[in-house]
Amino acid sequence: MNRNQALDAYRGFVMLLMMAEVLHLSKIAQAYPDSGFWAFLAFHQSHVAWEGCSLHDMIQPSFSFLVGAALPYSVAARMARGESEGKLFAHALWRSFLLIALGIFLRSSGRPLTNYTFEDTLTQIGLGYPFLFLLGWRPPKWAWVALGVILAGYWLAWVTYPVPEPWAKNNNFGHFFDVWFLNLFPRTQPFEANRGGYLTLSFIPTLGTMILGLIAGRWLREEKHLRQFLLAAAGCIAGGLALHFTGLCPIVKRVWTPAWVLFSGGLCFLFLAAFHWVMETKGYKRWAFPLLVIGMNSIAAYMIAHLFDGFLVSSFKTHLGEHFFAFFDAGMEPFFQGAAVLLGFWLMLFWMYRRKIFLRI
Repeated sequence: MNRNQALDAYRGFVMLLMMAEVLHLSKIAQAYPDSGFWAFLAFHQSHVAWEGCSLHDMIQPSFSFLVGAALPYSVAARMARGESEGKLFAHALWRSFLLIALGIFLRSSGRPLTNYTFEDTLTQIGLGYPFLFLLGWRPPKWAWVALGVILAGYWLAWVTYPVPEPWAKNNNFGHFFDVWFLNLFPRTQPFEANRGGYLTLSFIPTLGTMILGLIAGRWLREEKHLRQFLLAAAGCIAGGLALHFTGLCPIVKRVWTPAWVLFSGGLCFLFLAAFHWVMETKGYKRWAFPLLVIGMNSIAAYMIAHLFDGFLVSSFKTHLGEHFFAFFDAGMEPFFQGAAVLLGFWLMLFWMYRRKIFLRI
């Protein structure tokens, strides 16, 4: 089965945004407080405090959306190899377990005890993946019905919970669930709150984001006109903004509100439409090769970014000197050091690409 390179390039772009955290643009903005240019870049490499959206906030929804968009291609490829639905579902359960375990493993790095936390990107996807898979075998209308039930049910659970402000940080339905649930696991100290406000139950609306991706993936395989993607994008963005500005539900990525599902999902439709139009419709693909190297090995990219940052920085300081990257000035040192780390990440992935080593779950 031919891969859809627009999906790989979009995924590579998303992973590049995540890996580019090593550029430490917020430190550069602090070193040059009068520069609007660095302030703009720093804002879009940071998560907003609560309501709203930056480019950095689109990493996790894009990754989740692309899991859904890739599912029709994955199922078609496995069916072409003669695998049964039962075998495919068993694989989906195994994949779900591995994603959850990998997310917990990465969040436990450097800790004295396993850090049982379930708000990591991989864990959130893993928790919802079996349900997504089952929807992938049902008629398209099931996806729309499931999306509506998820958004309406999640909103109702939050607004009926007895707290003064249903969407307030660490004083909401999801927070009190985590205070009970996360303390069922062994911990070095009792769980009281996630300092960022992130929640285990966000996997439910994250499944909504993956369902939007599933719808998009089906449209791609059916070669639907891009106008359909643009209409879906406009409808989702308008719906999310309407919920936000009417006060029914704010756009908050950290707790994955229904308004965030719609707003971010609409932006994902736009991103995918743009990559598909340039690469598949117009045929301009050579420029995207650096992104394809990353996007075709996204699990490896995710692990490299989490495990090799400190190793590369330490190696540079050992072999090049403590402040080798301050050759421009001290304020730019984190940027140039981060650029070298980012290049190191990409070269690892390029080495794997050349040898056809692709991590699959």
